[in-house]
This record gives sequence, structure tokens and C-alpha cells, in this order.
Amino acid sequence: MTSESSAALFARASKLAAGLGLAPLTKTAVGGGSDGNLTAGMGVPTLDGLGAVGGGAHADDEHVVVAEIPGRTALLAALIADVIAEGE
Repeated sequence: MTSESSAALFARASKLAAGLGLAPLTKTAVGGGSDGNLTAGMGVPTLDGLGAVGGGAHADDEHVVVAEIPGRTALLAALIADVIAEGE
């Protein structure tokens, strides 16, 4: 996934996060597989990593920061609503 292909979607999510009073979103590029690779490969702007905040993915110390779940859920809901509203 190239960051350029999803720059506008990332900017939209960042603006919504700020409006919700959430910490600024950060960008990162990592190797590996993701379902997002399928949509990005089709040319669909794709953000990966909108799930739970935590660490240690797929390891014995994998964890989720429970306090972050409401904010992350609100951001995802706002982003979905914003994208749908654009299509109307």
C-alpha cells in the first residue's frame, strides 16, 4: 500500500479525530500481510490499523488498551458516516 493512494482518506480521518478530541493520528509503514492489501491493490483508498490500540500482535504479550476503545470506535463511526455522506 502506498501512502499517497490513501493520503486524502488519512487527512479526513485526522480531521475527524481532532474534532472528537482524540490524539493526533500517526502514519507508519510496516511489512506483512493485511486484508487492507486487497482493497489497496484494487485502487481503493485504504487505512489499516483502525482497530484496537494495543501491542504485541500475535504474541504472548498481545494486549488491548481498553480505555482507548470508545475513542477508536467513535472515530471509525465518524469516518464511515463521513464517507457515506460524501456519496449521497
